[in-house]
Amino acid sequence: MENEGAPQEKLVPAEARPAAWLLLLALLGGNVALAIGPWFVRVADTGPVAAGFWRLFLALPFMAVLARANGQRLTGIPAPTLALVALGAVTFALDLASWHIGIGMTRLGNATLFGNAGSIVLLFWGVIVHRMLPGRLEWLAIVFALAGAAILMGRSLEISQETLIGDLFSVAAGLLYAVYLLTLQNARGAFGSWSLLVWVSIFGAPVLLVIALALGEPVWPGDWGPVIGLFILSQLVGQGLMVFALKYYPPLVVGLALLTQPAVASVYGWLAFGEVLSGLDIVGMLLVGAALAVSRARAT
Repeated sequence: MENEGAPQEKLVPAEARPAAWLLLLALLGGNVALAIGPWFVRVADTGPVAAGFWRLFLALPFMAVLARANGQRLTGIPAPTLALVALGAVTFALDLASWHIGIGMTRLGNATLFGNAGSIVLLFWGVIVHRMLPGRLEWLAIVFALAGAAILMGRSLEISQETLIGDLFSVAAGLLYAVYLLTLQNARGAFGSWSLLVWVSIFGAPVLLVIALALGEPVWPGDWGPVIGLFILSQLVGQGLMVFALKYYPPLVVGLALLTQPAVASVYGWLAFGEVLSGLDIVGMLLVGAALAVSRARAT
């Protein structure tokens, strides 16, 4: 999932930026790396929730090194702040569990698109809870999101009831991710991007392990390749490049680049798993994608 756990950094002044081609490569490369993660979930011989556990657990020491290398503290954080992070981490673990289950049940493009829909949920949150009247762009995003989701879920139901259920698990993941972002909204000032990810993983990995065991999933991999690929590409390479790129791009550009994730997932879903998208599917994905780009700009 896009940008998991990493707060939006303050943009770096233009004169201090690296070369434009390097920034674009980091932004797109981070999204492509994150998009490949669901493939590893599909082919892992553990259960999907257990794969999420290994994703966080195996990456922990590397993220701690990255936090220290970037001068971000891992200790001395007030207990109330850590308690808030623990609550957010539980929500994130539930998000990851729901998303990984959805990945195994629906098309990869759908799972990736719906799983990244947290910013759309935040837009709805602002409208419903805070009674913030949406502007014209926000209204358009809401209409596009509802229409696109209806098209994609209707097409999933045509394939099988299980595929629709997979869509719903992925939508639930998007909802949980929005709750996770809201939970950590006031705690982010105490952390850097990497130190926050370290603590989220410390609290979240055991939750995923408990859920996997409760579901009776196989936890210990027979083939370590997929879970190692998952933590390297999704948690280290993908997160690392996104944390780097977020300092240099405004939210709208990040939201537009995020649309490479469902596109990449759809392509390899077709090549590796024979998941064919119809013209109507593509229309639905474009509608949700447009809503995602607008809401990402407004909700961050």
